[in-house]
Amino acid sequence: MDLTAIFKAYDIRGLAPEQLGPAEARAIGIGFAEFAGARAIAVGHDCRMTSPELAQAAIAGITSRGADVVYLGEITTDMLYYYSGAADLPGLMITASHNPPEYNGMKLCLAGAAPVGADTGLVEIKAIALDLPGPVAEAGAVRDVDALPGFVDHLFSIVDVDQITAMRVVADGGNGMAGIAVPDVFARTPIELIGLYLEPDGTFPNHPADPLRPENLVDLLALMEKESPHLGIAFDGDADRAFFVDDQGSPLSGSTTTAIIADWFLRREPGAGIVHNLICSKAVAETVSAAGGVPIRTRVGHSFIKQVMKETGAVFGGEHSAHFYFRDNYRADSGILASLVLLQILSEAGRPLSEIRKAYEPYFQSGEINFVVEQKEEAAAAVEVAFAHGASDRLDGLTVDFGDRWLNLRPSNTEPVLRLNVEAPTAADVAAIVESVNSILEAY
Repeated sequence: MDLTAIFKAYDIRGLAPEQLGPAEARAIGIGFAEFAGARAIAVGHDCRMTSPELAQAAIAGITSRGADVVYLGEITTDMLYYYSGAADLPGLMITASHNPPEYNGMKLCLAGAAPVGADTGLVEIKAIALDLPGPVAEAGAVRDVDALPGFVDHLFSIVDVDQITAMRVVADGGNGMAGIAVPDVFARTPIELIGLYLEPDGTFPNHPADPLRPENLVDLLALMEKESPHLGIAFDGDADRAFFVDDQGSPLSGSTTTAIIADWFLRREPGAGIVHNLICSKAVAETVSAAGGVPIRTRVGHSFIKQVMKETGAVFGGEHSAHFYFRDNYRADSGILASLVLLQILSEAGRPLSEIRKAYEPYFQSGEINFVVEQKEEAAAAVEVAFAHGASDRLDGLTVDFGDRWLNLRPSNTEPVLRLNVEAPTAADVAAIVESVNSILEAY
């Protein structure tokens, strides 16, 4: 059993079959139970073929330490976060999110949906899992709970259903977990839901449940062209992430959605803090400042976003990867909640999303470009020297800001890869920076 590779990244999701099996899941369950020290832990899983077995192995590990398990069954990740917050219990979700069908993994949170990351528990959990303590005298018990009704009630304690008007929405679940909850949620609204691939199927027979890849939006766009809806939504595999398409069939970046929702929150809570990661468009911070809010820049990753939201009391947080976090959702991300908020925004505005978005998209972006680089630190240092005329920082990788344009170069935690993001006023400006960085990296 090799747990080193499992804990190498900031979280332990997206693991290949040879990395995560029942023995590893049980060991992590033991480590998590010992670290959390809670009377009970909530456990759920996605629809992947290996998920039930891995969930049972993790449950066996948890109960062997005397902790009870609240078994939530097949759920979305944001349902686990909701239950962790509402019941004030740690949570363990078996899921590989948007990764290929044969992959699997885990997402962990402490009571109140508090994050578990590299600096907030993974090191300790790994140490316990590598030096397994024996079972306690009295094993914990397992009880089944249906979290869906409470989850739906919780969402509508945040979003005012009376403010949502009749619209047509096409939602692509990608055969992931969105289909568990989306029909019940939308049934409480006047929305006409046109579902696509909402049947959970762990083989993902129609397309990978990764909405950030344009090829995975082809079926959604085709159905939108046929149905002419007000909004299109594509969920990832565990439904904690949602990617939106406007009424003209044009996808929104996570940055654009973050800016739109942030602006909406700031009209309700003037002066509030809004967290955004450092590869979000400059338009996010500019929107927040113009609306009288406080933009709070942070590293990429859910554990960092959640922690900073807790420390600052921020009302909302967003990532360019289309994770959206809400203070009133225990600071956790939820693709379904983001969808409801966006529908309330459209209802109140009385204008199509294709018009609303224009005010939030003044820049061009490269998207994330991966470069295979063996000497990652040396390469990043060379880029910093070459762009010394800009203001640089090392909050997360290397960021160089030139005022109206910027670049960020972040190393992968697990691969010999540097990830480049660039933003500038024109597409030509973006291309020029990308080419300059590429010419430097070729030497490494």
